[in-house]
Amino acid sequence: MSFWTFLSDFFRYGILVYSVAILCFYVFIALYSIGETKEYVRKSTFANYPLLASSEHAPSLSILAPAYNEAATIVENVRSLLNIYYNHFEVIIINDGSKDDSLQKLMAVYDLEPVPYFSEQVIATKPIRAVYKSRNPVYKKLVVVDKVNGGKADALNVGINIARNQYVVCIDVDCILEQDAMLKLTKPFLENAEKRVIATGGVVRIANDCEVKDGKIVKVNLPSQFLPRMQTLEYIRAFLLGRMAWSRMDGLLLISGAFGAFDRDIVLRVGGYDHKTVGEDMELVVRMRCYMEEQKLPYEVAYIPDPLCWTEAPASFKILGRQRNRWTRGTIETLRMHRKMFFNPGYRILGMVSYPYWFFFEFLAPLVEFTGFVGFCVFAVLGLVSWKLFFALLLFIYAFAALFSSFAILMEVMTYNQYKKRQEIFSLMLTALVEPLFFHPFVVWAAVKGNIDFLRKKNAWGEMSRQGFATRKANA
Repeated sequence: MSFWTFLSDFFRYGILVYSVAILCFYVFIALYSIGETKEYVRKSTFANYPLLASSEHAPSLSILAPAYNEAATIVENVRSLLNIYYNHFEVIIINDGSKDDSLQKLMAVYDLEPVPYFSEQVIATKPIRAVYKSRNPVYKKLVVVDKVNGGKADALNVGINIARNQYVVCIDVDCILEQDAMLKLTKPFLENAEKRVIATGGVVRIANDCEVKDGKIVKVNLPSQFLPRMQTLEYIRAFLLGRMAWSRMDGLLLISGAFGAFDRDIVLRVGGYDHKTVGEDMELVVRMRCYMEEQKLPYEVAYIPDPLCWTEAPASFKILGRQRNRWTRGTIETLRMHRKMFFNPGYRILGMVSYPYWFFFEFLAPLVEFTGFVGFCVFAVLGLVSWKLFFALLLFIYAFAALFSSFAILMEVMTYNQYKKRQEIFSLMLTALVEPLFFHPFVVWAAVKGNIDFLRKKNAWGEMSRQGFATRKANA
């Protein structure tokens, strides 16, 4: 057997075994998520949200929203936060040294004035320039902090220091929340009497082309642009299938940085967000879970499958590439920082299932896929490819990807059904057919570049320009 033949067989069968393993895990996740979704929907029918909203025993919340150059959306988004249906909460906007007129817009619209405000700096952060509150009693729950630029993690740590309530809800300021989002997000903190719920997360959906009025989503529309529509399908798969299954296994390692609630006491104990990583949301959840496991304390990380938060998705390949590059670097940094968990039975399911899954199927998958593509090109030139087998496998993988996405769409229709028009469901199904051919290869390439940038020690966040929601308001 020649060297090239041996190498060809190694690539062929090695990647085949890897592919079968990851496909089996995807099938398991899809089927395993069904039971959790059905159970949550059943329990939700008995929930009395109006009673929870007005109850004196409802958890007190501090909503933290870091903002950097968010002038396009900040006024609408702050209005959205102030309009949520809840009683015991405050909204803390942290202006992280914006270079645009974000702060000036807030001061003008919400009639802000500087106030004396003392908070113990439990977590070290960049200096605070000023703290503002509104002269208008209508906005008494709003606090705006102006600070020296230090990045998203540093801004969130400032908010955690200043927060005066039991739980902190960390969101992206460009997000729009459903009015009952806080009621559903805090329900797990009240339901579990045996375990301490240290964090909860909710579903994030794509707001592109939705109609927004007074900080509220008044009409849900499927994005008309190519990239946002692809991301809509991707988010449905990730949130409605993936995270539901991991929540049921008690192995969830990630709560979206766009929207999540945390036990402030535990966050302070572990030192808050780590500003040295660009994946601060995932890293904090992993560190909190590590702390609870090491202290042998009973706990839970909960997940809410309701669509609670809407965000603007990147509409250009340039911005999307920066986002996925950053997600990849954040994943690598988190896995490296907590490598002691890898196949460590002391961390139970986290060490034996969750961490290995993220290592082999989230971190390595783009590298294996890219390596397989390069290897295929080389062997094709050398005439070592069995074209019949290649096309059979290609058809199988494509069909699996399309069917998996179609199953996610079916789950969406059978549960929350945000896209009610037939043409929107049809468009989503077409998206499932197109995505493996165009969108997925780009995401893989962005992840490969993320690995390269990680090796180059590039830790830049990357500018994320947005169109804003103002141009998509409903007609009065």
